[in-house]
Amino acid sequence: MRDRISIALQVNGKPYRLEVEPRRLLADVLRRDLGFTGVHLGCEHGVCGACTVLLDGELVRSCLMFAVQADGCEILTVEGLNASGDLHPIQRAFIEEFGFQCGFCTPGMILAAYRLLQERPRPSAEEIRRALAGNLCRCTGYADILRSVQRAAVLLAEAEETRAP
Repeated sequence: MRDRISIALQVNGKPYRLEVEPRRLLADVLRRDLGFTGVHLGCEHGVCGACTVLLDGELVRSCLMFAVQADGCEILTVEGLNASGDLHPIQRAFIEEFGFQCGFCTPGMILAAYRLLQERPRPSAEEIRRALAGNLCRCTGYADILRSVQRAAVLLAEAEETRAP
């Protein structure tokens, strides 16, 4: 078996070429090798959702994937949402509605909300609960997180209206 394999990733719009061990986890590459510290390692069993990223537009648990499996893929981490330097409306909503305390689960929650709001711009409370069911929060309570996603839907709709001709 080879010691290292060359992979190419597009993370938050920026290309990366790396040499990785075949069994190195995508979460470790993103967090430790590339410095995307919004990718958290919690349970390391795919249960808590703290390591959630979007891989080619789909939510994945980066602690359950080898980095070599992501070769050639586009990855979005929470850092990619505010690439312009301004908070993304979902991030703003989480602040306004107190959707986080320690912040450990917040990046995964925000990316799950981002994916949901791409598909369902006006989700019901039940749809939000289902979309976030794979992300665990141990300190803030889910009522604030639910309100944060509802607020994010409003902020995104307002932003869309201002862009309309």
